[in-house]
Amino acid sequence: MNHSTSSDINIALVALGGLVLVLGLLSGFLKKRLFISDPIVALLVGVLLGSSAFGLLDLAEWGKPETILEEGSRLTIAIQLMGVALQLPKAYPLRNWRSLAVLLGPVMLLMWLSSGLLVYLILGLPFWQAMLIGAVITPTDPVVSTSIVTGRVAEPSLPERLRNIISAESAANDGLAYAFVLLPILILTKPPGEAVFHWLTKTLLWEVAAAVPIGATIGYAAGRLLLWAEANQTIEKQSFLAYTVALSLAVLGFVKLIGSDGILAVFAAGTVLSMIVGGSDRAEEEGVQEAVDRFFTLYIFLLLGLALPWEKWLDLGWKGLFLAISVLLVRRLPALLLLRRFLPQVRGMQDALFMGWFGPIGVAAIFYAFLSLRRTGVEDAWVVGSLIICASIFAHGLTAVPLAQLYGKRVQSSRANH
Repeated sequence: MNHSTSSDINIALVALGGLVLVLGLLSGFLKKRLFISDPIVALLVGVLLGSSAFGLLDLAEWGKPETILEEGSRLTIAIQLMGVALQLPKAYPLRNWRSLAVLLGPVMLLMWLSSGLLVYLILGLPFWQAMLIGAVITPTDPVVSTSIVTGRVAEPSLPERLRNIISAESAANDGLAYAFVLLPILILTKPPGEAVFHWLTKTLLWEVAAAVPIGATIGYAAGRLLLWAEANQTIEKQSFLAYTVALSLAVLGFVKLIGSDGILAVFAAGTVLSMIVGGSDRAEEEGVQEAVDRFFTLYIFLLLGLALPWEKWLDLGWKGLFLAISVLLVRRLPALLLLRRFLPQVRGMQDALFMGWFGPIGVAAIFYAFLSLRRTGVEDAWVVGSLIICASIFAHGLTAVPLAQLYGKRVQSSRANH
């Protein structure tokens, strides 16, 4: 290892460690008083350390930036999905499958179509390239969603039904988005007939549908083994956090090795594990979610800040800015307003507006952007995708606290009037 690389690693350690410490001390103040979320801070730190500001870190000296970000985001998603699965009430996806079916079916389809068509109409890219970018930014993100629906402001202001459905949707659609992304990838890289056949058979049946029972089976086995070990006292000092992190990584790697969707499998494994061992109770006892947020998600936003393609954003001109604003307004909100009556958790227009606005784009889009770039060579998947990711991080991060407070005040006012 040369001196430059060693220095870069030390700077990265100082930056990440300092970031976690500062946010641990000041995150409440930053979020409540300045409306600045943790992902925003991490992203800005990455920008300041990168070549566009102080030039202290260069991802290219660590390896191929595309690979670092793709694999880093994949690991981040897996660990976060396990955390979300354990935080949700027991068997939540099974007991609320009708609502999730609407969110993961018609709503997600409309989000993909609206996003892709906006890219096509505003940027004038070839149709299937535009639909590929639309698929990249379709999934809502559990990493950013967690910063919106948890904390001292959100928890007393937002009803549990809304916080839970936002978390569950963002976790489940990260893996399901693979099907949406793979369709344009296949059409861009294979003859049309072969692409559709591959998508209907291998992608849908094996890579997506089979991932759920595979992940669930592993989660069931892991839960039973944990209970057995506790009953037989073969564990001296059990760490639930270490166990769940190890399980998420093992599932992610194993399921990917057999050619299925590891991300979707991790969420299935976490859901079943929670049913077996009482995940939400243990997660609260050991602060699993807090640890996950601090140590396994902030670094990916820091890396994102280092890698942002500023010059290529400028090449997009006003069209890029117009596209980002249009996507934030049109990608999700109309679909939620249209289908709100089919969602029991959405009670009235205020709920629909809140949930329709808070569909943040984040780590999952980073992963799918680089997956698309690697499989198709379409650079706009990363350039346009990263622009919209950053727009979402700022727009949703800065509005989370004031809109949650506004929601809480309106609910209290409505109760007082009745």
